[in-house]
Amino acid sequence: MTASPSSHPPSFLSKIIFRSIREEDLPQLEWEGEYSHFRQVYAAAYRRSLTGHTLIWVIEIPEKQIIGQVFVQLNSDRPELADGSSRAYLYAFRIRPEYRNLGLGSIVLDLVEESMAQMGFLYLTLNVAKNNLDAQRLYRRKGYAVMAHEPGRWSYTDHQGVLRHVVEPAWRMEKKLKPPKS
Repeated sequence: MTASPSSHPPSFLSKIIFRSIREEDLPQLEWEGEYSHFRQVYAAAYRRSLTGHTLIWVIEIPEKQIIGQVFVQLNSDRPELADGSSRAYLYAFRIRPEYRNLGLGSIVLDLVEESMAQMGFLYLTLNVAKNNLDAQRLYRRKGYAVMAHEPGRWSYTDHQGVLRHVVEPAWRMEKKLKPPKS
């Protein structure tokens, strides 16, 4: 049964589980086929997580359904995105549509930011599509500022072995993280 925001009890958010990904979670990131074209992208990110180069968290409801995800790359060949020590890059932040506009995005961002600050990172960067106005509003509300235009050109191999090229103009946004509480 598909949930709608109005069907969630007030305590819904208190039951959310935010945890590191496990290999057996990977198929659920495909959302019943909607994102199966990213299967190899997800698998590669998972392998990077095993070597400590990427962090991947999932958002789960008590029924054990994954309703969201967020990836953080710790280092990159583009130090303005991630440099391995002071700057990390958030990407693939996705929440199922029926669970949006409930405050979950804000909660997840807070958890990611706190985790990154505890690891010693000072800044969190991300790219947001120029046509994704809802996400831009969330990031601005959470203190992210536009730093630059990103052409948004990248490629990946899909689940059928086809090389796909993406052009998704974006804004690079950044936030200075609060130091961890002592």
